[in-house]
Amino acid sequence: MSISGILIATAIVGGVGLFIGLFLGGAAILFKVEVNEKEEAVLAQLPGNNCGGCGYPGCAGLAAAIASGKAPVNACPVGGAEVGKKVAEIMGVEAEEGERMVAFVACRGTRDKIKVDYDYVGLHDCRMLSFVPNGGAKSCNFGCLGYGSCVEVCPFDAIHIFNGVAQVDREACKACGKCISVCPKNLISLIPYSAKYAAACSSGDKGPITMKDCRAGCIGCGICEKNCPSGAIKVENFNATIDQSKCTGCGICVEKCPKKVIVRCSGEQTQE
Repeated sequence: MSISGILIATAIVGGVGLFIGLFLGGAAILFKVEVNEKEEAVLAQLPGNNCGGCGYPGCAGLAAAIASGKAPVNACPVGGAEVGKKVAEIMGVEAEEGERMVAFVACRGTRDKIKVDYDYVGLHDCRMLSFVPNGGAKSCNFGCLGYGSCVEVCPFDAIHIFNGVAQVDREACKACGKCISVCPKNLISLIPYSAKYAAACSSGDKGPITMKDCRAGCIGCGICEKNCPSGAIKVENFNATIDQSKCTGCGICVEKCPKKVIVRCSGEQTQE
């Protein structure tokens, strides 16, 4: 090959390379995605669990919402107040003090207290039991099924099954809400970590039926409501509930409840 041929080939290759480089550089500028520095900084402070407890699709979704002002700086239930303060510094605002919440299971129908209609042999998944007779083997149609669908979805190992009923480890719980959404009986809710007492039953049956099905169920007698000095307890649909914003923690309801349905939250569903 002559020298001129080599030079021509070199020029062509160099020209093609230059063209590709210019094309890629132009494309990078044209399609450049602007990075929100605050969003990146907020994301770096979030715990990265991507649990969805904040209501957004993962930590990146929450970071974008905070940076755009669509979510409060303390919206991460996992990070809590500490992360909220760091995010507030990034956003240049004051962090509001948020109440720490924990999950609570409103059922105490353990195997020794609940009546069973039949022996269930099948898939151990609470969500699937809606397809079996009476929604499960337990006579109470409102109680915990005890097959641990909530345990499977908890990313913090904060909920376990004891004697057929789910129990929450208050210290490990981050209030992400996954257990709440997966429970087919709607037994789990979030209550303040500071709550002193809660009603651990979700039955909507009349007292005689409840007593027949479960020795730990609320019979709707109303004694707790009548004796509560702060008006924090209401009995509706034959079941007691406590308004935590009104509860003073006096403990009278616990003393008066004949079925011991109202429990101390610090020892929620203790292993009796």
